[in-house]
Amino acid sequence: MDRKEKIIEEIKKSEKPVSASALAKKLGVSRQIIVGDVALIRASGTNIIATPRGYILDNHQLQHTYTLAVKHTQEQLADELYTIVDLGGSIIDVIVEHPIYGQLTGKLHLSSRYDVNQFLKKITHDNAKPLSQLTNGLHLHTIQCLNQETYQRIVDALDEKGYLFKKN
Repeated sequence: MDRKEKIIEEIKKSEKPVSASALAKKLGVSRQIIVGDVALIRASGTNIIATPRGYILDNHQLQHTYTLAVKHTQEQLADELYTIVDLGGSIIDVIVEHPIYGQLTGKLHLSSRYDVNQFLKKITHDNAKPLSQLTNGLHLHTIQCLNQETYQRIVDALDEKGYLFKKN
């Protein structure tokens, strides 16, 4: 098995994102070698996604994908994310419309409270602002769910909390 096959296998068997550094250590090469290998793997058609926490394989074909429009304050960010993952959704990304740059997308890949906690910890640690701050809290999320019922539970909960954006 060559190194690229080993990288795919490591990412496949992991239940959480795998960092380039962790792959490098396991395979005895530099992080830059891994980054290059991942680029070659992508070029060959395997859909590896880089998230803030590491690499994952895109498995969206196993789930249904939906887009939600939401609006909330920064103080409500954690509750919004927890609501989605607690009800069975995976948050793929956040999308905002910027007046100068157009559509900006940030990859999230949050599927559990642990993922959300790591994301929130990174915001705090890096003193960063979420993309939704650029649009006064209005943003889109691409989410994945196993079925329509799960999606509807998420929509209902976000609506009940006042996070679902509705045009007046």
